[in-house]
Amino acid sequence: MKACVFTLGCKMNEVESRSLMTGLEALGYETTDELQRADVYFLNTCAVTGEAEKKSRQAVARLRKYNPAAPVIVFGCASSRAPEAFADKEGVVFVAGAQGKDKVLSLLGKRGVYPDEGERSFCELPLPKRTKTRDFVRIQDGCDNFCSYCIIPYLRGRSRSRKIDAILKEVAETHAKEIVLTGIDISSYLDGENDLGKLLYALKDFPVRIRLGSLEQKAITRKFLELAKAAGNVMPHFHLSLQSGSDRVLRAMNRYYTRSEYLQKCALICEYFSNAAITTDIIVGFAGETEEDFSKSLSIVEEAGFARVHVFPYSPREGTCSFARKDTPAGVKKDRAARLAEAGAAAEKKFLQKQIGKEAEVLFEEDGGYTENYVRVHAAGAKEGELKKVKIKKITDRGVYAEIVKE
Repeated sequence: MKACVFTLGCKMNEVESRSLMTGLEALGYETTDELQRADVYFLNTCAVTGEAEKKSRQAVARLRKYNPAAPVIVFGCASSRAPEAFADKEGVVFVAGAQGKDKVLSLLGKRGVYPDEGERSFCELPLPKRTKTRDFVRIQDGCDNFCSYCIIPYLRGRSRSRKIDAILKEVAETHAKEIVLTGIDISSYLDGENDLGKLLYALKDFPVRIRLGSLEQKAITRKFLELAKAAGNVMPHFHLSLQSGSDRVLRAMNRYYTRSEYLQKCALICEYFSNAAITTDIIVGFAGETEEDFSKSLSIVEEAGFARVHVFPYSPREGTCSFARKDTPAGVKKDRAARLAEAGAAAEKKFLQKQIGKEAEVLFEEDGGYTENYVRVHAAGAKEGELKKVKIKKITDRGVYAEIVKE
């Protein structure tokens, strides 16, 4: 029996799908995450935007083209938000939500809709399928931030952290040279007295490079950075969510910081990690965003010295606090997104120019690799899974080109 596990959305979804594949293989299934003919399909859905929900619904038909007779099992955020939108589709036999993904395996063969019951503790899953180079380790789920534009806390539930002993055990069993600590809001990680900084320090003796998923500015304190620096294997790349450079918009978004406070956190990171890459997310066209507000998002890109900016047009989500606010016209969002992307590209080029001539250690994958501060590198003669010291020579359209330093 072959099972296809198809995933939309975030890294957390991808990790959870890999865990499902491990569980299926233990039951005797052959698994794949590529669209192809299979005996059963598992669809892990996303609801971060209206477009993501639409793609999740359309994916049912995409899967059934490969085998119209195969049953489809749906779970994840989009099916948690609107289970009937999937249950009514031809071929769908089972619909679950975002929180009870551990129940998907135990309920195989069942039919119907199984709504979320409200998880109160971290849900352990089978260890995800391993890779040669980079593994993702779940440390947290859910979110308590309730940003006014975001539907995810209503679907994923409240913040829940994984026991530190379980995390250490999983990292000890990895065969990868790098791990990424991931979750919905890893900045809120807390197991007893162990916060995110203490978790990083507890991982200091493992022979792996450690990366962090997306962070909130509240996580960036001197104590956190001291522990991250002292660990010695934490990579100097910090994805620090911003969302807007305007204090007025940040308040409307229910983000608990100001532009000035955010910039102070960027400066603090660079105080401890001199060649750190700081990347971010910015939403354009949030309900009520003026041109003056947007100009502040434009200007902070250069001021913060971002290595990369991910630009997202605002997507109104029914059920969130901002849904009732008047939306920004689509044409304005498109124009602002293009202008911000241009500013982000200029900031990235400036950051890459600073890397030319520097030596770095690169973990190579199938097509290129990444430096400690997450610069994409291509170099002749590198093989997948190798850690090599390189000297960066020039910027390319895919990152930078480097030469391997002979030992």
